[in-house]
Order: sequence, then structure tokens, then C-alpha cells
Amino acid sequence: MQFHLDHKVVNQIKGFIHEKNDLQLNELLSELHYADVAEILEELGFDQAIYIIKLLDSELTSEIIAELDDDVRDKILKTLSPKEIAEEIDELETDDAADIIADLPKEKKEEVISQLEDVEHAKDIVDLLRYDEDTAGGLMRKELIAVKDNWTVMHCVKEMRKQAEAFEKVHTIYVVDNDDILKGRLSLKSLLTTSTKTPIKDIYNPKITFVEVEEDDQEVANIMQKYDLIVMPVVDEMGRLVGQITIDDIVDVIKDEADKDYQMAAGLTQDVEAGDTIAQLTKARLPWLILGLFGGIGAAAILGGFEEVLKKHHVLLLFTPLIAAMAGNVGVQSSAIIVQGLANNDVKGSIVNRLWKELLLAIVNGIILSILLFIYTLSTDQEFKTSLAISISLFSVIIVAGVIGTFIPLFLDKRGIDPAIATGPFITTSNDIFGILIYILIARAIIGF
Repeated sequence: MQFHLDHKVVNQIKGFIHEKNDLQLNELLSELHYADVAEILEELGFDQAIYIIKLLDSELTSEIIAELDDDVRDKILKTLSPKEIAEEIDELETDDAADIIADLPKEKKEEVISQLEDVEHAKDIVDLLRYDEDTAGGLMRKELIAVKDNWTVMHCVKEMRKQAEAFEKVHTIYVVDNDDILKGRLSLKSLLTTSTKTPIKDIYNPKITFVEVEEDDQEVANIMQKYDLIVMPVVDEMGRLVGQITIDDIVDVIKDEADKDYQMAAGLTQDVEAGDTIAQLTKARLPWLILGLFGGIGAAAILGGFEEVLKKHHVLLLFTPLIAAMAGNVGVQSSAIIVQGLANNDVKGSIVNRLWKELLLAIVNGIILSILLFIYTLSTDQEFKTSLAISISLFSVIIVAGVIGTFIPLFLDKRGIDPAIATGPFITTSNDIFGILIYILIARAIIGF
């Protein structure tokens, strides 16, 4: 049954803490999944959260700490001694342990590592800390099952039993040679249906998808998504097996990238959360708001240059917001589709082909919308030339906005710049200006002012 956090549960826990009823508190929390306990801790006061962390067994609290929001976790770790943190780290898998240690201050990081009881565990963590967090090496864990290709099935099973004792889950069995070069994978069926004297090299599957340690995390996510993998091995520059990446880490990558793209599309220059300070939120939002301000000033300047004409043909002024809004909407739609396709690796082929497709789509949409607008303006007793100018302007603006919204993300992607920056305020502002300019020029040509 899925756990549901409500005020009743939170208040019950607060009551146990206030009464120092450790027995009831322990019984209640020990029955919950560590992710649920982490959710509870984020709803409690800081002192209450620390009370629970110090109360529960390290085997549970280590997983809880790993699940906490970064800000909450950092606050809790500041209150713990290096030895206490080391006790938590000793219980974690290497990838989670490395993530936590990486966020510690340098001096405390070294103290925590020196306090780790499991020397091999400490070596693995130190090895993982060498890699950038946005690479396969930064995502991988060291825990895995590997067998030699020159072993027999009997020898393989014995060694697997020894290795698996320390692991909670066994995702797959990797086959390596004496130099730890990855050769392939071994299925459970092959082990169960083959003679115990059969060499592993005769039954393993050499077809295996892997990545190198320096591979970008987004590319790792794309590969695992493409081939429906729940786990993937990682090799070093020499092809030696050094770790594996599991699907839970990739889900985090996909979520983080989606959050970042969404924020960039909304006009935020950095990763922010609702709980951040006013200064942090202002720093993230203000640059794009300034861009929007200058875009508005530009559009106003264009209209100001035709002030006398717009007074005479005031109906043109009435439809200015519609033209600007349609330009922004079409541009954002086009760019959002392209950005999503690039993120999912679905956009293939040349820029010219993609632009041509979007141009045809814009033409179809533009014709339909401009006809509807033409009919509406005529029905409100507008002059034929005025209705024609407004409708053709809308048609032209839709085409230009669609092309710009398609081209800019593709261009940025080719240049190695995150295309998500093209959506939202950037596209909206640029298309507002182009839209107003095109509107005035077409109206001038048709009406003749």
C-alpha cells in the first residue's frame, strides 16, 4: 500500500518527539520506506528532523539522508560529526555515498573519508569522486557482479555467491577477462541449463551495450531509454569494467534536465526552487525580465514611429496586441516542439528539412487563422483594405514566427548551446518585435499611408 503523508501522521510524530516516546516513534518509522521517512523529515522542524536521524539505526537513516532534498540534507550534515557522517556513508552504495561526500566542505570531506571503516568501500568512493557529476563516471556505482571468462560454471557460481553477499540487488552478471576487460554478460538461464564443467567463455553473450566513464549523462539517459535498459556497464579508456549505472540514477538525470529546461523556457537563468531566497530568485528571473522590458521598448518605439498614422487608422492599433500575441504563441509552440525533440533525440536530419516542414505547417495554420480573422473584421464593418492588411499581416507573422521558433533552437543545438534557452521570453520577445514591424509594413503597403 502506498504511503500518504497527511497532517495527522506529521502531528502524531511531532507528539512522539515532544513526549520523547522513542519506542512508539521507532516502531512507526521503521515500518515505513526510507523515501517516506525522508518526506516526513522535510515537513518537520529542523530540530525534530535531527532527533529522528539520531534515533534511528544507521542502516535506515543512511538511505533517508540520501533521499532528502539537497538543502535539508546539507543542514542536517552540518550538525553531524565526521564520524557520524562516516557511519551513515558506510551503509550506502558507492554512488549515493559519493554524491553526499562531494557536497561536503573539503576539510570535512577528508575527515569523513578517513573515518570510514570499510577500506575497500572508501577506495571506491574516492575513485568515484574523480569524475564530473554530469558524466557516466559520476553516475555509476561500483557494486556489481563480475565473473572471469576462463572460469567454469561451477567456479562461477561459487564466486557469485561470495560477491552477492554484500549486495542488496543483483541486476546482471558481467563477464570480463583476466585484465578486467568487459567481454559480455551472462544470463541466469545459461547458468541453470549448462553443465557445471562448461567454461563461461562458451556460454556468455558478447552483445552488450556500454558507455565510457566520460560519456555525458544526457547521452547515457538517451542510450538507456533507446534500448529499454535498467542497468548499463561503464568502462574506462582501456575497456575495463569499472562500474554500472542503474535506472534510478537515470530517472534523476531525466527529471533534473526536465526541470532545468522548464525553468529556462519560463525565463530562469539558473536552477531555483520555491524555497530559495528573494535574492536568488531575483538573480534567476531578472535577466529575462530585462530582455522582455527592452523588447517591449523596441515594440513601443516601432509603434511610436507611426503614431500619426495609427491615430488616423485607429483600428490597426486595436489589433496590435493580437498580432504580437500570435507571433509569440506560434514561436513558443514551434521552439517547444523542437526543444522537446532534441531532448528526446527525436530530431534527425538537416536543419533545412526541419525548417521546410515547419514552414508548411505555418502556412496551413496561417491560412486558416487569417481567413477566420478576415471574416471577423469584415463582419465588424471594417474597410476591405484594412481587413486584408490585418489578415495578411497575421499570415506573414505566423510564418516568420514559426521559422524563427524552429531555427533558433536547432542553431543553438548545433553550436553546443542548450536549445531550451531559446523558448519562453527569448522567442516571445523577438517575435513580438518582428510581428509589430511586419504588421506596420504590410498595413502601410496595402492601405497606403
